[in-house]
Amino acid sequence: MSVFGVDYAWGRPGASALKRAKAKFACRYLSHDTTGKNLTREEANDLSDAGIWLVVVWENTAKRPLDGKSAGAADAKDAAAQARACGMPDDRPIYFAADWDASAGQQDEINAYLDGAASVIGRRRVGLYAAYGPTKRAFDAKKITYGWQTYAWSGGRWDERAQLQQYSNGHEINGVSVDYDRAVHNDYGQWRVGVSPGGDDMPDYVSVGTGAEQELPSGTWTNISWDKEYSDREHQHYDKGGPSLLTGSARYSLSVAATVNGVPEGTLIQARAIEVEIDDVNKFEVGPVQDFTSVGNTTNLVYGLAADTVRKGHRVRFQLIQHGGGGAKVAHGSAKVFFWR
Repeated sequence: MSVFGVDYAWGRPGASALKRAKAKFACRYLSHDTTGKNLTREEANDLSDAGIWLVVVWENTAKRPLDGKSAGAADAKDAAAQARACGMPDDRPIYFAADWDASAGQQDEINAYLDGAASVIGRRRVGLYAAYGPTKRAFDAKKITYGWQTYAWSGGRWDERAQLQQYSNGHEINGVSVDYDRAVHNDYGQWRVGVSPGGDDMPDYVSVGTGAEQELPSGTWTNISWDKEYSDREHQHYDKGGPSLLTGSARYSLSVAATVNGVPEGTLIQARAIEVEIDDVNKFEVGPVQDFTSVGNTTNLVYGLAADTVRKGHRVRFQLIQHGGGGAKVAHGSAKVFFWR
């Protein structure tokens, strides 16, 4: 699954402009700011009425988590009150920002801050906005339930447990500066005024992974094989594994993370989903192709297909191609397939 959304601060693109841009959610601020940065009830109403989901993040100062547990408790109390005033249901999470290149040596303070937040709103509602390192360490220490990872300071790495990814900065919608985000889990903390997601808003999903290195020859589209193959309309799985991710008919979205080794820096790597006929695998339809550039011997990439429908008698597969001069390997891969019954 990859659902497109945005985050922004002082400007307001407006619900109509966000819908034209195909944004499905907006991440908005809570803080002690008094100059217009924060989400208001009026804006929450407008976005909710337009069918746009909301996500909230508390950020008063960039390095506030270094102030430890008491700061986390105080911020959670204020954040929860502001969120409630904007119409957020009490079961939805709040992300707390660590908006700098936080080192491993600063993680104890960050974790204490998250402990403080959990003491007020409960661990299941605590999220962290941060780079790869602090996000991974917080998940590993079981300090957070939600993660919103920024690509900044992350070196091309993504923690698969993070529900949200901020993957590009410096864009503009309706004259307002926005960052681009994507949700890669079905529950990423979204809500509308008085409404928690459910039913079709939160599709089921299956997760699969690769168990061993796979060859990735140059210039050839190659199926990635998975440990298990999920199949049929009820989405039961075959234990035999194989290249297929899902068998139609079903509405689905797809998110794949993969690590490719052995491709020279600057080499084009491409990824795509295809829908293959069960009775004749030589017949297939090609989905969107996404391009990546190798950053060196090890390249991490994330492919997302927001929404599609695989027809009866067809299966979904994921393929990679690399355009280097020699062979390479897929060292690791994992996929989430979200589907609606």
